[in-house]
Amino acid sequence: MKGNYLGELEELVLLHVGILYPEAYGVAVMDEIEKQAGRSLNISAVHSVLTRLEDKGYLKSKMGDPTEERGGRRKRIFLLTAAGKRALEEANELRNQLYSQIPKMALQFSPVVVRC
Repeated sequence: MKGNYLGELEELVLLHVGILYPEAYGVAVMDEIEKQAGRSLNISAVHSVLTRLEDKGYLKSKMGDPTEERGGRRKRIFLLTAAGKRALEEANELRNQLYSQIPKMALQFSPVVVRC
């Protein structure tokens, strides 16, 4: 099992699993990431991240009911665990702490004047 470090894509997937509760499955996560974040991912990348997050203990999965639209096949539904919620909270807290340390002057931009 890898360490507890949460990569950017892992964080994005975790957030979207939470957003889609209780219907977060691979294709739905992929579609919602494209819709909300403008990132186009292939389904194998999403499944890889979902599996890795489950291995880390941040997600748990269960099989949903069979659906006609899927030819009677069931979807694997993903849910945040307490550890996943904690990982998201810690990532958010770290980002906020770092952002608050940027001097206001560093975030003030004046129009650039280009002279030829």
